[in-house]
Amino acid sequence: MTATAAPPAAPSTTPAAPRRRRRWHRLVIPFALAAALLTITVVTHAVDQPDNTERGYLSPVATNDDGGSRLAEALRGQGVTVQRETDTLRALLALDTGPATLFVPAPELLHPDTVGALGDLPAGRRLVLVDPSLRVLESVDLPVVRADRRWATRAVAPDADGVPCPLPEAARAGTAAAQLQRYAPPAGFANTLRTCYSGGLVHLPWAADVVVIGAGDPFRNDRIGEWGNQALATGLLGGHGRVVWLDLDGPAPPPHFGTGSSGEPAWSPTPGGSTTYGSGDGNGGRPGDGYPGGSGDSGDPSEGDDPSAGDEQDQGQGQPPDRQNPLWAAFPAWFWALLVQLALAALLVVLWRARRLGPPVAEPLPVRVRSAETVLGRARLYQRARARGPAADTLRAAALDRLAARLNLPATTPPAEVAALVAARTGGTTDEAHELLYGGEPSSDAELLALARSLDRVTRTVAAPPDHPTEGDLR
Repeated sequence: MTATAAPPAAPSTTPAAPRRRRRWHRLVIPFALAAALLTITVVTHAVDQPDNTERGYLSPVATNDDGGSRLAEALRGQGVTVQRETDTLRALLALDTGPATLFVPAPELLHPDTVGALGDLPAGRRLVLVDPSLRVLESVDLPVVRADRRWATRAVAPDADGVPCPLPEAARAGTAAAQLQRYAPPAGFANTLRTCYSGGLVHLPWAADVVVIGAGDPFRNDRIGEWGNQALATGLLGGHGRVVWLDLDGPAPPPHFGTGSSGEPAWSPTPGGSTTYGSGDGNGGRPGDGYPGGSGDSGDPSEGDDPSAGDEQDQGQGQPPDRQNPLWAAFPAWFWALLVQLALAALLVVLWRARRLGPPVAEPLPVRVRSAETVLGRARLYQRARARGPAADTLRAAALDRLAARLNLPATTPPAEVAALVAARTGGTTDEAHELLYGGEPSSDAELLALARSLDRVTRTVAAPPDHPTEGDLR
């Protein structure tokens, strides 16, 4: 007995293991593909758009793909002096010796108490900022806000937006990879910006030129040879014959306050970014454009020292409105791209789990269902949906099929002729037959039940053999 009972147990357990393995693969494979897709996307984006706060990013001595050694060599080849500085104060003081360009490839590394000094450069200097954040723009007091940002840098022409580019260096360079972050004037502020590359580059022609470019690709070793990137980078930095390259290895420390006589340079920035460095008027020599702090203010020192006069100026002149911070701008671009990738992965999973598209294939039913149960089930579905019209149409279509077969009528027979023949067989009028076979929708369940009974009686009467009297004949 035990020898014969053992074999049936083996077939019951053997088929279950492959079924569980198949279900395991169905669950894991979609998520593995989605994870692989996301990983490839993130890695590709990290390679294409590196973090500008990483060590060696756009450094004149870095030879990696994200470095700027090729740009430094190209500038030296044109006779431009490249002066590398690793301290913010020394870089600013280096501008006092003569006209030069201050290149800040990573503005985010500047200390909040010293970044404001960039807006007070002496006349005849140029400041080039690469992809500055909103904090830096506000600290430097620039009438510029960040607009939309692309997922990857795009190479466009200087006048891609239809407006001629007013910056000669960009016009000579031609198409360059300068459109990643776009810039625009603040809302309610006069549009005095000179933009190129569809807003990817902004030029503020003050006493000290300010150039804001939203992409670092033209300065990178691996991208400088593409399009007109090298011509754009060397044109922006080499105009004065000397470049002060601020190369920060990490976040800048707080400013050190020296006395000037002890060997340390004297500098007294106030918290929040406002400094006394630069021209004597304290406004950076900006032309009078209605912007607070510009040279449009009175040059009388007594008015500059009077706090009440400063308040009147702030109230009288147009301050840029509070910059909005919408929800979509509160998250980085890669976050929204990640959401899109997750949505695409979910869509792929849905398509993979959905029914295969193709012609219908007849398959045997797993179980046999009695016809009465099928009719009852469909009737309950119609009743729950209150679909009296579709139910009446189904009943009439079935009755017409049976009547057409009995009367030898083609499917294209007009309804009036069908109603006349049925009325002749049943003894009623043509209008009654037409209303029964082609009438309107029943307004209640009782009318639907009466319609079903009438159709059944008519089909039985017409479809009955001649030698078998029906209920209608007996009447």
